[in-house]
Amino acid sequence: MCTIHKGTHTINKKGKTMGKIIALTNQKGGVGKTTTTINLAASLATLEKRVLVIDSDPQANASSGLGVDLSKIDCSLYECLIGEAQPREAIYTTDIEGLDIIPSHIDLVGAEIEMLQFEGREFIIKNMLAPLSNEYDYILIDCSPSLGLITVNALSAANSVIIPVQCEYFALEGIGKLLSTVRIIKKKLNPQLEIEGFLLTMYDSRLRLAKQIYDEVKRHFQELVFRTVIGRNVKLSEAPSHGLPIILYNAESRGAKDYLALAKEIIKKNSRSA
Repeated sequence: MCTIHKGTHTINKKGKTMGKIIALTNQKGGVGKTTTTINLAASLATLEKRVLVIDSDPQANASSGLGVDLSKIDCSLYECLIGEAQPREAIYTTDIEGLDIIPSHIDLVGAEIEMLQFEGREFIIKNMLAPLSNEYDYILIDCSPSLGLITVNALSAANSVIIPVQCEYFALEGIGKLLSTVRIIKKKLNPQLEIEGFLLTMYDSRLRLAKQIYDEVKRHFQELVFRTVIGRNVKLSEAPSHGLPIILYNAESRGAKDYLALAKEIIKKNSRSA
C-alpha cells in the first residue's frame, strides 16, 4: 500500500550531483516498457539507490504495478503538468524503501490539449523535476506508447533513453521513427539526450527466432545493446496483478534476477561515466 510522502527526502550523498533522468519509451505497445520501469526501479532501490518513478502513461500501469491504489489518488502527474500542484504533493512512497512514484491518472489523457496553451510546453516535465533531481540517484519516466507532447516532455527532460525491444518477428518495426524523434529532440530541445541502451525483453532461449532477433538488434546497435537480456518469465507476468515488483513477488525467479542484473549493469555504466 502506498502512502503520501511528506517531502522528507534526504539529500543525495553526492551533494549537488543531479540524479540521472532516464525515459523508457517505445511507441510499439507490449514490449515490456512498463514492466521494465517497475522492476528496474525496484532493483535499483534494492541496491540502495534512491529512485523516483514518473508514470506518464494515462493507463497508469506503472502506478498500479507499484501498489498505488488508483481510486485513492488525489494528486497525480496530471495536476503537476497543468500547474494545479507542486511535484512534492504528488509523490507517493512504495513498499520498497527508497522507491517513490508520481502516479498517473486517466485525466492525463486530456493534459496534452491543456498543455498546448502553455509557454515552454515542451519543458514542463523538465522544470517540474528540477527541484527534485538532486534528491534521487535515478528518475525513471515510463512513457505512453505514443510520441505525443507528454513523451516529448519526457525526452526533453531526460539525460538518456532506454528502449525495450521485444524478441519477436517485428521487433525493429517503428524503431527508426523513434530514433528519428530522439535525434530531433536532441537537436532542437535537449542536446544532452543519449541512448542509455536497447533492452531485449521476453527472450526465450529455446526459440531460434529469439536468437535471430538478438543478433539483428546487436548488429544494428552494437555497444548500445545491454548485455543483460530479460527472459520470458511467468512470475514476471503475474507480479503486476498483485501490485508488486518481481523482487517482492518472487525474488528467486528468473525475472527478478534479470532485472537485478540490469540495475547492476546500469549502475556500473554510470559510475564509469560519472
